[in-house]
Amino acid sequence: MFGSSLKIAIRFTLCTTLLLGLAYPLLVTGFAQLVLRHQANGGLVSRDGTVIGSQLIGQNFSSEKYFHSRPSAAGNGYDASNSSGSNLAASSQKLVTRIQGDVAKASTDNPSQPVPIDLVTASASGLDPDITPAAANYQIHRIAQARKLSDDAVAKLVSTHITPRQFGFLGEPRVNVLELNLALDEMSKTTQE
Repeated sequence: MFGSSLKIAIRFTLCTTLLLGLAYPLLVTGFAQLVLRHQANGGLVSRDGTVIGSQLIGQNFSSEKYFHSRPSAAGNGYDASNSSGSNLAASSQKLVTRIQGDVAKASTDNPSQPVPIDLVTASASGLDPDITPAAANYQIHRIAQARKLSDDAVAKLVSTHITPRQFGFLGEPRVNVLELNLALDEMSKTTQE
């Protein structure tokens, strides 16, 4: 009796290990490579043969010539191996002090307008690659001045990089910061030539 139960347990363990530990992951990986190859490989963006970032993971842009991403609490900032929020409560003085400092810094971009919330709060993962159209529009004047471009030219670039809600009703409109900054570099290059 015990021997037959042991044989069944061993067979069940082997079958589920092969099915769920090997066959299923290979099937899902193969499907992802066929249908969503770019996303399955990390949405990597290359320029001149060098990987410069990912469309799926945020990164820090601190220069005045670039659109800034949301703050990150992941590791030392935008650390994909340490993805997480700060876990600080709204009543945390540390969080309040950081946000006040970020608001003071960001308000220099456009002193007459309130700072969009996503420019001073981190996402739950700390790796959000997108900002709201309001956050992108808020930064237009600073970038136009730093690059010696017109506000209208930069605003037009922002409007062409707004991704609408998926299927018209899922999520919110968003702007991918890396893609927008790469397009900004291209635009600056062509206006200087």
